[in-house]
Amino acid sequence: MPPLPPLLGARRALPDPSGGTAPDDSGAFDAALDDEEVRAARAALAQGRRQAARSLLLHTGDDWDRRGHRLTVLAREPYAAAWAHDWLRAEPGSADAAALYALALVQRALRSRADPAPAREACDTAAALSPADPTPWLGRLLLARALGPECEVLGAFAELRRRHPEHHHAHHLLIARLAERPAGGRAEAHEVYDLAEHVAAQAPADSPLAVLPVVAYAERYRVLAATGLAPADPAASGHWRGPRARRILRACFDWWLEWEHDDHPRRHLDLNHLAFALSCAGRPAEAAALFQRIGEHATPAPWAYAHPDPLAAFHAARAGALGH
Repeated sequence: MPPLPPLLGARRALPDPSGGTAPDDSGAFDAALDDEEVRAARAALAQGRRQAARSLLLHTGDDWDRRGHRLTVLAREPYAAAWAHDWLRAEPGSADAAALYALALVQRALRSRADPAPAREACDTAAALSPADPTPWLGRLLLARALGPECEVLGAFAELRRRHPEHHHAHHLLIARLAERPAGGRAEAHEVYDLAEHVAAQAPADSPLAVLPVVAYAERYRVLAATGLAPADPAASGHWRGPRARRILRACFDWWLEWEHDDHPRRHLDLNHLAFALSCAGRPAEAAALFQRIGEHATPAPWAYAHPDPLAAFHAARAGALGH
């Protein structure tokens, strides 16, 4: 990846702190997606039974995308910080306990827009305990995306990417932030599209980062709609109908047909982005195939970018594509 220039002072539009699911307090969306193991560990933790979460993190090992996914899911629970703090007191050298505590403080800071300093410090402690683990840097990047200065975004991303060059969540966070830079020139000439295509081209053929260019289009639409530069109805905006958008959609859909990863922990986020884009582009037959794969695993992003009720937007698009 070429060096990134400093971020410009773009107007911040609808921050998406999670980088994978837009903020949602309704309970309609489950960040666990289809990860039944993290669902079970979360349920046990809510009942005060901690061993399942402990065992889950131990056996996740260095599957970094899955580790990041599972830790962020567990960290969203209101009791996660207290439990992880107790775990750390019992096992001061536990990298899993430190990472969960750090991510829990990150989630607390994101929810309350509180002082992020304690969360940053906890992330640094977790990083020191496990230098190869990108997950503490995911915590730093989540904070920087929502609350930090521009240099912190790029610094955290660089550290994270050094540990796991294909980190899915990190690339989504970076693309979301870069989409907020002011545009120059033609509508399809924004630098976020260039970067997303470069990353997709450099990634291995089977990498889900192939879908990143579609994510970039959704994030750019979010900014345009929030600033009044695009219609609130994404299908009426023409955003997905230009030559570059059509080429990207075709390439990403073809990639999905050939390389779909049934085991990637965040694949439903990619499927939702593809289904959203194809629906907006007026391609219901292709969107229908994606909705069938998604099932009930809707994600707030990107549906929240087009409608105040993202679940209603998802169901309306699915009904339109499937013909019922």
